[in-house]
Amino acid sequence: MTRIFLAFRSFFSILFSGKLADSTLAELGVTRRQAAAPAPAAPAAPIARPADGALQLLAILQRDSRLLDFVMEDISSYSDDQVGAAVREFHDQCRDALARYVTLQPVIDGVEGTYAKAPSSDANLVKFVGNVPAQPPAGGTLRHKGWKAVKIDLPALSPRQDATIVAPAEIEVE
Repeated sequence: MTRIFLAFRSFFSILFSGKLADSTLAELGVTRRQAAAPAPAAPAAPIARPADGALQLLAILQRDSRLLDFVMEDISSYSDDQVGAAVREFHDQCRDALARYVTLQPVIDGVEGTYAKAPSSDANLVKFVGNVPAQPPAGGTLRHKGWKAVKIDLPALSPRQDATIVAPAEIEVE
């Protein structure tokens, strides 16, 4: 009979309080287990910053065409012919690397030097230059087509990748 009473007491204790009373545990001859230590929290995913995409594109241009090496080098000691010869290949490499990840289109698809109508009065699309009246005109001479990105397809950054490292140092081991 004692066992039936203990069973009912255990049942209703668990039903109403969600745990067995200490006295019931002692009668059953069992002890409470210590709560298992919580599993260590997974490291937080790195927060993407707005500059990460720009730095990633800069890293791609450095990797594929050595853009930063060219821009950061003092080229004043080289002749125009030497610079011109180096720039031709450099230009092709930069254009190919950029085209691989960004699809660009002109803002105004017209011939520079001819009359063009502004597609919008939005200052993000068209910048009027020269003798501009208070109320911008409908158009003028196209000096630069402008560029807009219609598709950007950068590869995903690895969670362990530090976007601020545009190009790692290189050490040759002989």
